[in-house]
Amino acid sequence: MPPPADIVKVAIEWPGAFPKLMEIDQKKPLSSIIKEVCDGWSLANHDQFALQHADSSNFYITEKNRNEIKNGAILRLTTSPAQNAQQLHERIQSSSMDAKLEALKDLANYSRDVTFAQEFINLDGISLLTQMVESGTDLSAHFGDMLSFTLTAFVELMDHGIVSWDTFSVAFIKKIASYVNKFASDISILQRSLAILESMVLNSHDLYQKVAQEITIGQLIPHLQGTDQEIQTYTIAVINALFLKAPDDKRQDSLVVLLPLPLTEMANILAQKQLRSIILTHVIRAQRAINNEMAHQLYVLQVLTFNLLEDRMMTEMDPQDQAQRDIIFELRRIAFDAESEPNNSSGSIEKRKSMYTRDYKKLGFINHVNPAMDFTQTPPGMLALDNMLYFAKHHQDAYIRIVLENSSREDKHECPFGRSSIELTKMLCDILKVGELPSETCNDFHPMFFTHDRSFEEFFCICIQLLNKTWKEMRATSEDFNKVMQVVKEQIMRALTTKPSSLDQFKSKLQNLSYTEILKIRQSERMNQEDFQSRPILELKEKIQPEILELIKQQRLNRLVEGTCFRKLNSRRRQDKFWYCRLSPNHKVLHYGDLEESPQGEVPHDSLQDKLPVADIKAVVTGKDCPHMKEKGALKQNKEVLELAFSILYDSSGQLNFIAPDKHEYCVWTDGLNALLGKDMLSDLTRNDLDTLLSMEIKLRLLDLENIQIPDAPPPIPKEPSNYDFVYDCN
Repeated sequence: MPPPADIVKVAIEWPGAFPKLMEIDQKKPLSSIIKEVCDGWSLANHDQFALQHADSSNFYITEKNRNEIKNGAILRLTTSPAQNAQQLHERIQSSSMDAKLEALKDLANYSRDVTFAQEFINLDGISLLTQMVESGTDLSAHFGDMLSFTLTAFVELMDHGIVSWDTFSVAFIKKIASYVNKFASDISILQRSLAILESMVLNSHDLYQKVAQEITIGQLIPHLQGTDQEIQTYTIAVINALFLKAPDDKRQDSLVVLLPLPLTEMANILAQKQLRSIILTHVIRAQRAINNEMAHQLYVLQVLTFNLLEDRMMTEMDPQDQAQRDIIFELRRIAFDAESEPNNSSGSIEKRKSMYTRDYKKLGFINHVNPAMDFTQTPPGMLALDNMLYFAKHHQDAYIRIVLENSSREDKHECPFGRSSIELTKMLCDILKVGELPSETCNDFHPMFFTHDRSFEEFFCICIQLLNKTWKEMRATSEDFNKVMQVVKEQIMRALTTKPSSLDQFKSKLQNLSYTEILKIRQSERMNQEDFQSRPILELKEKIQPEILELIKQQRLNRLVEGTCFRKLNSRRRQDKFWYCRLSPNHKVLHYGDLEESPQGEVPHDSLQDKLPVADIKAVVTGKDCPHMKEKGALKQNKEVLELAFSILYDSSGQLNFIAPDKHEYCVWTDGLNALLGKDMLSDLTRNDLDTLLSMEIKLRLLDLENIQIPDAPPPIPKEPSNYDFVYDCN
């Protein structure tokens, strides 16, 4: 008799018959189980049948995924994937429009299953769908439903990564591109057409060239002006894909293909006030919340826009290039407006050189004789000089005030404008990660960078004025330069975390982050993190730490009881497939199941079809140790995704794989699962929570001791007295 762990009790349905209750031995071949089920209903040709989940997923059960069957599951006996694929292949070619529509609808549904998809693709099903799209027969002349289901089936089949995108013709691309305009009012067709274009660009270099010829920014802009956020998301995704995957012959490193060619053309497209203002007005400032996928696409667009600066950032200045030297001359002219330059008389050349050297020193360059040498380091290269010239021309009064103000100070107290601008530009490039590929999972976009055509330059102008103000507040000297830069970076980072909606609001945030305020914040944080290191306080910490850990444990378990919606990911990041997992209130069972769409609140336990007893969990693994991260090509082992991956291992080979929506949820779930297994909670979130709560609890307990110094060590124990005659005798 097989062990209980290998037996699964299920119900199996068959149309027109009562459901059959039976026990499945997971050690027996799946074919013999199907034969046993068919014999029970006297069905011949058992090899033409298969088992399928009876829920809305309709996924086939195979030898590979059979371990996912749970006790109490409801299965359905149905035609095999090969038979089903053959029937649908014939039905979608029916001469009856009604029959063809139903067949395409079924195909779109079944294509989500990789087992069926493989069988349908083996019948050259992808070619059949593309021919139907290219010919346009029986599609464009009828309602959009038929075309919508055709494109849906195509997207689902291609998402499995079985067929290469390089196999598609120009005619097919032209047809899909035409749907972007032709069916602008049909959300379903438009969404799928944009998704196909994005996938073509992301997955094939050759198709990028063809798609770029067929679709223009002008054709995409109207879709950004609509009210459907999903269509706007897909539209920005196509723009990002064109931008991200365009080749750059200038780059020698083939692993970092980021900026497109022609570079000036893409720069002009992204710098168009029309595109930027439309995104700002109709997406960022629209009267609705921005969902995670839209936030990600805006973040990607922000990164790619700033990466246009990389070329200048990595370009050294040529001291022999007169055009570049003229920029430095212009900086000097604007600052000092030399009206009484000496004439070219005898000795005037030497006087002019001396005057230039003096002025370059006032401008704060390191090399007073030849300031061009200050811009030979990359980064920031020529980008720093570009920023300085922009500041001098567009904020002339502020520029002149800073230069003249510092030139009138004592040498050791002057804030060197040239050196400061170069180091500040380098710092801003580091903060905004100029030149780095966008993260697969990050949603960290800043609305203020979409409010100005020259947002980086304006960002610099605000920060260089902040630097000069902080320098004065710190009463800094040249020896304090690095300290000032550290404070300025902290001011900028703290202001950015508040996500100001405009550059003016960012500037206002900085006004409230003076050097004095930064000192207060630092002091407060030190009190939380570094103080209370005396022996009595450490002993108190040790005493109350178990209570705090138990509190954190309960919070984690409560969050697991609330549950989390997880997104299903594959080679294409954006997927409209979700599943939900939550812990039962008694902490004994994990309930989970697939969802059609992202839920607005908690999902009830009874609506989640699958269960996993906590007692069956053997281990929790993370990162590269996860089974779904070891699969060939799984998410291309992306670093950000690896950091969010964890798996539950149960039974002999059962597994439940997760990719957390963000780092916070990852910490909550790994902590909670470890707590359920009686293991330590080791996440960064737990360490931070523990430090915060310990600090708060200690401060509360020490309130009565305010202004009383706590000794580092207990007082010494006095020697025993020579006698105890002083003890009071009650008798």
